[in-house]
Amino acid sequence: MNEQNIRKEILARIEQAEKEHEVKVLYAIESGSRAWGFASPNSDYDVRFIYAHPKDWYVAVDLEEKRDVIEYPIVDEIDINGWDIRKALRLFAKSNPAFVEWLQSPIVYIEHGAFAQRARQLLQEVYSVEKGIYHYRSMAKTNYRGYLRENLVPIKKYFYVLRPLLSIMWLEKYREPAPIEFDKLRRLVHNNKVLNDKISELLERKKISLEKELAPPIAEINHFIEEELKRLEDFSEHPEKGENVMKSLNLLFHETLN
Repeated sequence: MNEQNIRKEILARIEQAEKEHEVKVLYAIESGSRAWGFASPNSDYDVRFIYAHPKDWYVAVDLEEKRDVIEYPIVDEIDINGWDIRKALRLFAKSNPAFVEWLQSPIVYIEHGAFAQRARQLLQEVYSVEKGIYHYRSMAKTNYRGYLRENLVPIKKYFYVLRPLLSIMWLEKYREPAPIEFDKLRRLVHNNKVLNDKISELLERKKISLEKELAPPIAEINHFIEEELKRLEDFSEHPEKGENVMKSLNLLFHETLN
């Protein structure tokens, strides 16, 4: 299917989920490599959404036992699932990296009402830069040690290390959530011509290669990764945000349900 037909199919599946589960989808986006800017020809569409039930659904003795996710098995190139608004906001209070990145996706399928806009306005109040650094460091370290020290390495895993490391540099420099588009992040190292040239070559190769393609490691990029991981080795998380954000999140929750 072409991009236009894929989008129609995604919207149709979201509409079907609304009917099947009796919910309203407030916000739906692309969350994976297509949103990051380095998709392969056979990359999946990673669709994520936030939904709300009617207000009375939340007034229940057994609320904690109710299911707060909608998930579908992957049967083709579309991977789609969503979170209930209450789950999403509870995770937002903890600076959940997935939700924070969803808010900033450049590929938006649905934005109903003011929920996403209001949540973005709360980023500065809610988001913990230190939690973000801790998360991205763990992601970079895990992917580097797990995949990029062999004689042949998965091309795409380089971006699962580079993107979090560049996100950390953004957090350190701007003290705000990092954008998810890789092109924006790599501007932070534009003065490093050797590294930049190697990243450009890697990007071009990634865009025409299959998801699991292997290649020899790239010494210049590995050197940058190792130096950054070494620099971040002693970082310890001391979140600077208090627990007082719930008042704002509760207000957003009630406004949206009303």
